[in-house]
Amino acid sequence: MLHEFHEICQENLSFEPWVNEKTRRLPGINPLEPRDWLFRDDAFDRQMRYRDHLIKTKRDLVFDCTGEGDRIAEELLRTICETLQDVEDYIWGKGYVTRPDGQIIELNDDHPLIVAGRLVQEDLCLLHNGGDQHVLVGAILCFPASWLLSEKMGLPLTSIHDPVPQYNDRIAMVVQRMFDNLQPDRIIYRGNYLSYTNPDLHQPRSMNQRRDKDKTGKKWARVERQTLRKLNETKGVVFGIHTSVCPQDNLSDPGEFENYLAEKED
Repeated sequence: MLHEFHEICQENLSFEPWVNEKTRRLPGINPLEPRDWLFRDDAFDRQMRYRDHLIKTKRDLVFDCTGEGDRIAEELLRTICETLQDVEDYIWGKGYVTRPDGQIIELNDDHPLIVAGRLVQEDLCLLHNGGDQHVLVGAILCFPASWLLSEKMGLPLTSIHDPVPQYNDRIAMVVQRMFDNLQPDRIIYRGNYLSYTNPDLHQPRSMNQRRDKDKTGKKWARVERQTLRKLNETKGVVFGIHTSVCPQDNLSDPGEFENYLAEKED
């Protein structure tokens, strides 16, 4: 039985990473202006209602944070609040903010990472430099694309990406060097794109569990706008994931999407 949040789609995709050579190939990293770090689109109201629902009903599945992550989460919440101060339709009060959809969010009544996740469309993953590699130490992950937070917590980057065929030794080295060289005043972004036969944003799945691939039914393009930002004080790295879903038939060129998807998966 389908639930009320089953199909939340953008009217169109504002970011199509397969169209631009700079974002099409791995790792596809590009600089991003600080003002463009957090992104809001026409699905904001519906996505945020779904996020609130998942946090309330599946908190242990969509949220986790270690002691090291707590420190990073506190700085992240401050940084997000500072970023949103002048953003249209966020109304600030003493100890609370009214989101653009009218929902009032108390800033001090929950874990700072939960509060941060209720303010913006992005899922937010926190990484700490554990020595040789960065390690996942916290996340608010409401819209996973076929992975489980519980299986990734505490793991370094290479282990997190074990199920990704394209994540070879060369890519792993490039990504770790990128993390090491991140500067607090320099935000970067990349794109990821997938084809799904289920439009649901919330798709947690164990690494040993295959997702359904119905080759005869309707298909949706699932696009992630992924950002990386190093925080000033804790030096923690925030990995943001803004997810968009659109019926493939609504794309300007569905055939082009399928071609580049096949190329990416080779």
